[in-house]
Amino acid sequence: MAEYRQVRDRHSFLEMCQRPDLAAEVTVTAVNRLNADAAIIFADILLPLVPMGVGLHYEKGDGPVIDRPVRSAADLNRIAPISAAESLGFVGESIKLTKAALAGRTPLIGFAGAPFTLASYLIEGGGSRHYRATKTLMYNDPETWERLMRTLVQVTVDYLNMQIISGADVVQLFDSWVGCLGPDDYRRFVLPHSAAVIRALRPGVPVIHFGTDTGTLLELVAEAGGDVIGLDWRVNLGEAWARLGDKVGVQGNLDPVALFANISEIRSRVRTILDQAAGRPGHIFNLGHGILPETPVDHVIALVDAVHEMSKR
Repeated sequence: MAEYRQVRDRHSFLEMCQRPDLAAEVTVTAVNRLNADAAIIFADILLPLVPMGVGLHYEKGDGPVIDRPVRSAADLNRIAPISAAESLGFVGESIKLTKAALAGRTPLIGFAGAPFTLASYLIEGGGSRHYRATKTLMYNDPETWERLMRTLVQVTVDYLNMQIISGADVVQLFDSWVGCLGPDDYRRFVLPHSAAVIRALRPGVPVIHFGTDTGTLLELVAEAGGDVIGLDWRVNLGEAWARLGDKVGVQGNLDPVALFANISEIRSRVRTILDQAAGRPGHIFNLGHGILPETPVDHVIALVDAVHEMSKR
């Protein structure tokens, strides 16, 4: 969005996350411009890693980079415990400002990275194709892996509960990289920790649990917990929901690249997904992963309009 770019040209990404006035401004601008049914707070899943002192920074075109990866027990020992309320309180302030600006018109979603995804960033030092360093630590030093995951569970619980206290109406747990695992590894190394996060959240606020490339893991993701299971675009929404059962809602699942198609094609794909949902309660229409920066804004608005129009029918 041009409105976002104008702000981004004057401030670094981390500065925008850490300044509640800017985070609230871009959050509210987006939901108003797109006419979406909910807002999601402007933040980043890696913010809890900043106070850990691992040297997180963002390289233009390359995404996040960690200067001091955690690949051994000694590396983990140098990370001091952090308090989300103290170190990440700016996100809570962003939520309060955004809630005041929205004035009850739309709900606000808070979010955090799941322990596995945070651990993978810490270990790999940035993006990865094969997650070799992450899996090597899991397999060769499970004791250090468990200690790292327990640390990240506590940080994530405190961070999400702070967002809930600040006014988030829904929270989402993003396990963006967990699809690199097979079912056995997920059950052993991830499921207990994701479940521990969700169990420890303050009651009464719905939880969306999302991972990418999880077609072989959906039942296990649901076992870990969540009122809504996010689906990426690699699965048929109707078939995936049938696997999960009607005790959970689902979120998804348009391919983000489909927004580069012409509007008639976008509308056709919206219709297909809504047909797969079949009017059942509990479907949150969304993309199957994050929106790409070059996406035409008018195509996003057309998508939102199509969902509203076809849902009313």
